[in-house]
Amino acid sequence: MRDRSDGNGRWEETVTLLNDPRTRRRRLGVAAAAAGLLSALLTAGQAVATPDPGDSPATSKEVSKSARADVRDAIESGEIPGQDEIVHSDNIEHLTNIPKDALPGTNSDLAFQGRYAFAGNYDGFRIFDIKNPKKPKTVAQVLCPGSQNDISVSGDLLFLSTDSSRSDSSCNSTTQPVTEKSSWEGMKVFDISDKRNPKYVAAVETACGSHTHTLVPERRNVYIYVSSYSPNAAYPDCQPPHDGISVIKVPRKAPERAALVGFPVLFPGEGPDGGGNPGGPTNPGVSKTTGCHDITVLPSEDLAAGACMGDGILFSIKDPERPKVIDRVQDNVNFAFWHSATFNQKANKVVFTDELGGGGAATCNAEIGPDRGADGIYDIVGRGDHRKLVFRSYFKIPRHQADTENCVAHNGSLIPVKGKDIMVQAWYQGGISVWEFTNSSRPKEIAYFERGPLTTDTMTTGGSWSAYYYNGYIYSNDIAKGFDVLKLSDRRTDPAKRVHLRELNTQTQPDYFD
Repeated sequence: MRDRSDGNGRWEETVTLLNDPRTRRRRLGVAAAAAGLLSALLTAGQAVATPDPGDSPATSKEVSKSARADVRDAIESGEIPGQDEIVHSDNIEHLTNIPKDALPGTNSDLAFQGRYAFAGNYDGFRIFDIKNPKKPKTVAQVLCPGSQNDISVSGDLLFLSTDSSRSDSSCNSTTQPVTEKSSWEGMKVFDISDKRNPKYVAAVETACGSHTHTLVPERRNVYIYVSSYSPNAAYPDCQPPHDGISVIKVPRKAPERAALVGFPVLFPGEGPDGGGNPGGPTNPGVSKTTGCHDITVLPSEDLAAGACMGDGILFSIKDPERPKVIDRVQDNVNFAFWHSATFNQKANKVVFTDELGGGGAATCNAEIGPDRGADGIYDIVGRGDHRKLVFRSYFKIPRHQADTENCVAHNGSLIPVKGKDIMVQAWYQGGISVWEFTNSSRPKEIAYFERGPLTTDTMTTGGSWSAYYYNGYIYSNDIAKGFDVLKLSDRRTDPAKRVHLRELNTQTQPDYFD
């Protein structure tokens, strides 16, 4: 791999396209090398905390003999599906599954544009042509290792998060200790004007890397809110306090000029850790706030919601370079790690998720109960800068999972139905749930899809990382099994089939009915 200059100071880096016929003959060797890179990546020191799967070594964990017996008994009695068995509600049809191919790493987030779906993977990203949802076709597979490879698109640009310590910003970088000053983490920018031949055009280093990112698109520029966390005095590029987010500005016509334009502090306070939730021992079992995990923006309302470890926040983005916090809430009883956020269409509710156990634990069982590792539904009351977040209820899938299945609330999106609040959501090995929260105090599940446990004797990370509704279908990126397409047929959600978007990054929520 090499850098190329056009003679005007701009640069682009060639990338390894694993769909190229000349490359595919070497695919198995490349995949094996990528797997080795990923293994090394996950075991090296990183400026990241426990969530999400892949942030810690991707090894199976033995469970007790009694737990193994319980799993076998539950399968035999029909209480849970058999190993890898697919079950679903009558109103959901599983159209197809596209297994992993040249990128063997952990599948992560999804983005959409026109007839294309973009699927993140810890080894790079994959582009699908979904013109026929029953038969998606692989258009490109790009090898570019780096946790988590959170992905989004806007116009001709694709953005990729790197949240693991790398030797440099290139796609052929290797793992390197986070304690070394020369190590790199941050955002990568690709030109996707030719979907079959993405070109790497820019990189911006950010403090503590980029665990996730959120786009605030404008006509001339794209702003990126970069979420990262877990600073350490021993990390040269991730020093405490780390109580805000990095803001990057990318000119659409000159993406090579992408640059950091600010680091707004969201949790001002005295002391080395800023003013966020102190976590334990003050609040046992709660993550200390040292940044944000994920942010969702609603550009039509100049509003954003941040899921920030030990805090949930609501803030104004009227000035995208200087976001202003409006309200902040904590749940020190049932929330362990504020992970992500989803607005309803009227912008008078926010659903926050709690990623108890970091996505690698069995938390969908009777022992954990219905209120932990769940969604928290908050109403937004008041106006303008005086708006407040008011808790109403929790939602958790009603089906208990085996103790060998990692299961907790994860990434989802609205299903656009006027007058109703309905969303689809991933629950790792808990599968995919469609649920309604029109009544904030009485949420209910209306559809589901899931597979039986990956294994019956070990805890092995898998399941749906992201499940999103896009132009009439549900798309899911399963950590282990690949890319799933589902069709939902229900009178409550059928009106959504009339809503068609040109582009969808779920963390940049559209006004579906504008």
